[in-house]
Amino acid sequence: MYKLIAIDLDGTLLNSYGEISNENKNAIKKAIEKGVIVVIASGRMPLSTKNLSLEVNADKYIIAGNGAVIYDLQNNKIIYDRFINNKKAMQIIDICEQNSIYYSVYTEKSIITKSLNYNVLVFHKENINKPEDMQTKINIVGNIKEYFKTNKNEKIVKINICDDSKIIFGRIREKLEKIKNINVLEVEHMSRKLIRDGNQDIPIEYYYTEISSKNVDKWEAIKYLIEKLNIKPEEVITIGDNMNDKNMVESAGIGIAMGNSALVSQNIGKYTVSDNNSNGVAEAIQKFIL
Repeated sequence: MYKLIAIDLDGTLLNSYGEISNENKNAIKKAIEKGVIVVIASGRMPLSTKNLSLEVNADKYIIAGNGAVIYDLQNNKIIYDRFINNKKAMQIIDICEQNSIYYSVYTEKSIITKSLNYNVLVFHKENINKPEDMQTKINIVGNIKEYFKTNKNEKIVKINICDDSKIIFGRIREKLEKIKNINVLEVEHMSRKLIRDGNQDIPIEYYYTEISSKNVDKWEAIKYLIEKLNIKPEEVITIGDNMNDKNMVESAGIGIAMGNSALVSQNIGKYTVSDNNSNGVAEAIQKFIL
């Protein structure tokens, strides 16, 4: 019997508009009723991940920042963390500033950015129809480096870097990969999301990478959590779509790749389900849990 299912958000549980379908919600509800622990495992910041987890009544644990944080929702506290130290973050920020590339800094509670663009624009559009306490907090500042000099105690989960030019983006990645003791996520494809503007769908497309502290990975966080819960790896199901899900999809008892997934082309995952706009998560839960 499977005791825990870890589910990614963007490109997996969320559709292209950043919404959770009723089919996915109902499937998760039934899995929880059967006694399965449902853990949302996302690259998003902890507060955003928490809000979406509570939307589907998965109220025990979340994994945020690609495995940088495990949050115990019942006791309202972090039980595991791998934050980027301030000095290392300043090195990354300097490279972004010197090369005039767009970046945003994900902290424990908010996203720090200079403008609403790329991924942050998507979060901003998601916020419009949500109550304030369920929104992803976005803090627009004029000088990010000065902000963190003033707010030294703010915990940095990851730094997200975006550009619409593959050539420019590739050059920045080469520079970032020379910094020691960080993880630079390998993503070769463009991120493609949709935002609604009235009756019109506007695509948001960009190349991106995510920078975390060394050894940050969703599967490492899952291993810590299941050891705490006395659950074996073979009793875990994982569902994901992107390279930040690679290890957890490869390593779980059953690793499932979404039909829209970059993992599918690389034959990563034991099973493939429908895409994130066709209730692939519900399909997986129905097949392996219900």
